[in-house]
Amino acid sequence: MAMPISDQLNALGIQIPPVPAALAAYIPSKRSGNLVFTSGQLPLVSGKLRKMGKVGKDITLEEAKEEAKQCLLNALSALLLQISSLDQIKSVVKLGVYVASDENFTEQHLVANGASELVGQIFGEKGKHARFAIGVSSLPLNASVELEMTVEVE
Repeated sequence: MAMPISDQLNALGIQIPPVPAALAAYIPSKRSGNLVFTSGQLPLVSGKLRKMGKVGKDITLEEAKEEAKQCLLNALSALLLQISSLDQIKSVVKLGVYVASDENFTEQHLVANGASELVGQIFGEKGKHARFAIGVSSLPLNASVELEMTVEVE
């Protein structure tokens, strides 16, 4: 039997943050049948961005990978508005990662690996997912990364 997700999070030294407040006219997550979709999550910590700007210009690849991890933790928090426990997640279906990039930066897929690798550490086999990583000219609040997540739940 797999380790409960809460035990796995503790082993990794990870705490799920409070749900970041919506910044516009939307809700943080929505359930439809056995799927839960998150809205785009920024790498907010206590309501603020730690880093701002474009990856490849203002932010390094390694910093951006950390921002992608924070986006993922915020998405997990948003999922908990629809389910009582992360153990109800049967499968991480898809991650969508938007990276505010300098025009010469072409490693958006490596930024997204920050989130993808963390999903694997937390969920193991259930964390294997489809994904896209797209470079964009800007994101809300001058964030470097935004992530959306779709999961299948029990």
